[in-house]
Amino acid sequence: MGETIISWATHTWTPVTGCSKVDKECQRCYAETLSLRRGWSKVPWTVANEAANVILHPDRMRHPMSYPAGSRVFVTSMGDIFHKEVPDAYLHQCFAMMNACKHHRFMVLTKRPERMADWPGPWAPHIWAGTTVGHRGDAALQRLEDLRRTPAAIRFVSAEPLLEDLGDIDLTGIHQVLVGGESGAGYRPMNMRWARSLRDRCVAAGSAFFMKQDASFVTERRPYLVEENGDCFEWKQWPDDLRAPVKVPPASAAYHREHFPMYKAAGV
Repeated sequence: MGETIISWATHTWTPVTGCSKVDKECQRCYAETLSLRRGWSKVPWTVANEAANVILHPDRMRHPMSYPAGSRVFVTSMGDIFHKEVPDAYLHQCFAMMNACKHHRFMVLTKRPERMADWPGPWAPHIWAGTTVGHRGDAALQRLEDLRRTPAAIRFVSAEPLLEDLGDIDLTGIHQVLVGGESGAGYRPMNMRWARSLRDRCVAAGSAFFMKQDASFVTERRPYLVEENGDCFEWKQWPDDLRAPVKVPPASAAYHREHFPMYKAAGV
């Protein structure tokens, strides 16, 4: 783990790997698919198998100390640091490391914000709290409420995979929304109208809007918002940088090879 092609992060840090599915956003979990394919997990990520699948990696605890200053670190991209199989004592160690690395930004993304909301931290300003809200089901909307209770300076929502229009979702107390369609085999399509609706809600609320990708077999494909008239705009806002969107050409294969070297390497 280390450098990543995920556009909103520069590095990943995985002191915990493995998880168990909690909602329909998890149906085609990329982390489960990759873990089973490469043998990191032996059995599917069900609740019944969680004790076998959630693994602590204390040998990775100090990895962030080797990352360049100013790194944006996605915490547990291949698991969930707030899973109940992660002991409090170990979680305290993870937070101690994050608090020691004030020269980074740690983006802690979980599907279990009910535990995160009650976690004492300490939540230094460079440790951000996030959760996934990709549909309007009761569980997803409750995660949003739990995120609001989390005593972090910055709270963000990952609407990935975005599975439906979130409508009049309340973004009070939410500082950033990351939007992305599902990727991988059997991906569920995303309607750009859903993404535009979230963009409009962010603009109205003064929250940062970050358009990560459209739904596609390949991750980070079509990393822009498509307006009703077909114009394409790159939205890469942060809570402290509400930069204006940039108009871009529709992403042909040539565009991806130029802007995303990993596609060139993969021959995409």
